[in-house]
Amino acid sequence: MKKKSETSAGAGEQKDTVIKDKANVMRNIRLEKLTINMSAGDAGPKLEKSQKIMEKIVGKKAVITRTHKRTTFGMAKGRPIGAKATIRGQAAMELLRRLLKARDNKLKPSQFDSSGNFSFGIHEYINIPGIKYDPDVGILGMDVCVSLERPGYRVKKRAIKPARIGAGHRIRKEDAMEWARKELGVIIEEKEE
Repeated sequence: MKKKSETSAGAGEQKDTVIKDKANVMRNIRLEKLTINMSAGDAGPKLEKSQKIMEKIVGKKAVITRTHKRTTFGMAKGRPIGAKATIRGQAAMELLRRLLKARDNKLKPSQFDSSGNFSFGIHEYINIPGIKYDPDVGILGMDVCVSLERPGYRVKKRAIKPARIGAGHRIRKEDAMEWARKELGVIIEEKEE
């Protein structure tokens, strides 16, 4: 028979939430995925150019995005309107650092949402370090969306018995901003312009 471990906190012990958070590996925030989107507006040469630049930046094949409803910007259902790529793991972290350098490592508080995710735009792809101007493509911009998670977030995505994440375990806006400062060296511009 196995004995139950007696690790519960005694009445005389003080609970320090800062130390508890550092010691609890389930509270660590990590990068779930990085999604990059380039809108072309319509099928044709601009869409092909967007896909070409996306593959050059990301290093993997870009997916064509299509309209879902007839009311999407006045276009019929199923028409291609842009290109996107999703990157995970260590490659996502390295690419995120490069993309933030295009923004001078500065983000606004309004770019963080209440779920702990953040997004930013890059006006011209030539601002990204290591990417040179391609005269065949021209100047194109992109949207970058960063999704963060904690260990245990799998429970809301699993097929059998999905469950909600508890309020204490969710990532707040302040947690995401602190993670971006520490892990990526991002400067949060406190004053909105």
